[in-house]
Amino acid sequence: MSTNQERLSTVTSPVRQDGTHWLASKRRRGVLHKLIIYPVLLAGAVVMMIPLVWLISSSFKDSGRIFVFPPEWIPDPWRVENYPAVLEAIPFVRFLGNTVFVTTLALMGQLISSSLVAFGFARLRFPGRDVLFLILLATIMIPYQVTLIPTFILFRTLGWLDTFAPLIVPYWLGGGAFFIFLLRQFYMRLPLDLDDAGRIDGASTFGIYRHIILPQSRPALGVVAVFSFLNHWNDFFNPLIFLSSTDNYTLALGINLFRGYQVTQWNLLMAASVMISVPCIILYAVAQRYFIQGIVFTGVKQ
Repeated sequence: MSTNQERLSTVTSPVRQDGTHWLASKRRRGVLHKLIIYPVLLAGAVVMMIPLVWLISSSFKDSGRIFVFPPEWIPDPWRVENYPAVLEAIPFVRFLGNTVFVTTLALMGQLISSSLVAFGFARLRFPGRDVLFLILLATIMIPYQVTLIPTFILFRTLGWLDTFAPLIVPYWLGGGAFFIFLLRQFYMRLPLDLDDAGRIDGASTFGIYRHIILPQSRPALGVVAVFSFLNHWNDFFNPLIFLSSTDNYTLALGINLFRGYQVTQWNLLMAASVMISVPCIILYAVAQRYFIQGIVFTGVKQ
């Protein structure tokens, strides 16, 4: 009996040694990769943070000390009063209300319309579906400036100039080709058995969309919501083209009032920019989990 155990230990010990050696080698490679990757990522993060740090630092400086060389990263003296001065120099609260109104309605329009169109392309079968989807994707390659003049003439004919309608209504009519493509790709990862189970239970096509597809698509919808919010919150070009009254300005357009023909109030401009950036940072921090899940298309959670 002891002889058999000795033979067995002799046979298995090299296997154990090889397995232990392989695990130790794998751990060493993992540590080595971390020692290489983490410093590179940290250096990249520092480089990416430099503009934001400079923006925040400049918002507490005197206007004449913003562009000194070498740069002063720590303001001397600290001008905390730059932030209250922004509220006095421009109708910041009104601009904020306009921005919240436009961003909220446009975001809701993009979420609803793009998810509906994507559902049609991903789950329904109808003649010409693939051709229509290719035409939709082709619109992404058309520069916005090409359609700007016809769009401006259309809105002028409708009497929508200097109103919020051009900034809201188009996003309720499809939601944008990119968002439709994003959601369609996510929907196609969901098994069709879910639709069949819903139809067996008596669900209509809209019921499948409402009660089955949307709850499974929260990560992708979170990505669309984050991108849409950032696009509309920071939009400068469209308000510049379609809005003319100061009372209708959004924040991105309103802070441009700090730039005069001869003098630019850089310190107030920086302070206003920080105030505008805070909601974007908070939104990304709150929705980061859904944002990352939607980017990698996790699919159905079992």
